Amino acid sequence: MYNRFGRGLRLEIEGASHSESIRITLDGVPQGIALAEEDFERDLAQRRAGAIGTTPRTEADKPEIEGLVAGVTTGERIAITFRNSNTRSGDYSHLRRHPRPSHVDFVANSRWGESVDLRGSGQFSGRMTVALVAAGVVAKKIVGSGVEFSSEIVELGGERDRNRFEEVLLDAVAEGDSVGGVVECRVKGLPIGLGEPFFDSTESVISHLLFSVPAVKGVEFGSGFEGVRLRGSERNDRIIAADGTTATNNEGGINGGLTNGNELIVRAAIKPTPSIALPQDTFNFESGEIEPLVIGGRHDCCIVLRARIVVEAVVAIALAELKLAAR
Repeated sequence: MYNRFGRGLRLEIEGASHSESIRITLDGVPQGIALAEEDFERDLAQRRAGAIGTTPRTEADKPEIEGLVAGVTTGERIAITFRNSNTRSGDYSHLRRHPRPSHVDFVANSRWGESVDLRGSGQFSGRMTVALVAAGVVAKKIVGSGVEFSSEIVELGGERDRNRFEEVLLDAVAEGDSVGGVVECRVKGLPIGLGEPFFDSTESVISHLLFSVPAVKGVEFGSGFEGVRLRGSERNDRIIAADGTTATNNEGGINGGLTNGNELIVRAAIKPTPSIALPQDTFNFESGEIEPLVIGGRHDCCIVLRARIVVEAVVAIALAELKLAAR
């Protein structure tokens, strides 16, 4: 499997959900960046399970950092490793012959056969995003301290009223079902002109990485799909100051693939997890019949809750890649 990305900031992920560990290497990180275990805790804590609607599986997620000298990057490759300990691989043995609807079991087994590791969904698991969050911490330092990242869940299970999110979650948990949602990430303080005009436009690189996050099914910038229902005269962002500030931000901070100095706004649509407690009628390859599947195992009812910080991390990685590649 090919799990590499980047020209300026080069990433490679190794390991799987139930392997001994998950490891991400980062090549191209500039020298002189201070890194310590505590730098990762804030973001990693936001990805951990424990809240209503998240999986019972918990991991310490303690980053083991290699490649630093006296706690500082040298310009050489660094690696960050996370150990897996709380695994129950037997929960997944039946899914190769009776694959989950809307999941990777069938297609992965069709391509790689018995050699593919599908324990806990293997390399296709949301567990792998712990590596992305770690890389995002480093990426934020590369992008610079003057750039501010924020992210929030703006829709959950079709509900946009945040006061009703908990109710939506509790209903889905009680029914043994799952819900999806939309995460919005905003970035302030970006310089004008970051990105390239075509294949490496800011939107292209961010979207590329966002679709690497398991369960992301849609990406939009600024006014997104709602904006196409407007006329140009309604949607155009009028420039109102010499620094490029605009009266509105329907473009989401990007023109022609380049950042325009306004706030970058991107949203990711995340589907309901296919791994639900309810029985589902689906094809059993062993019997050759459509039969009820009871998945079992431990799964999130709503992966959006933990994916919010992953979306933020991925946006940071994309911006760091664009900054370094431009050099």
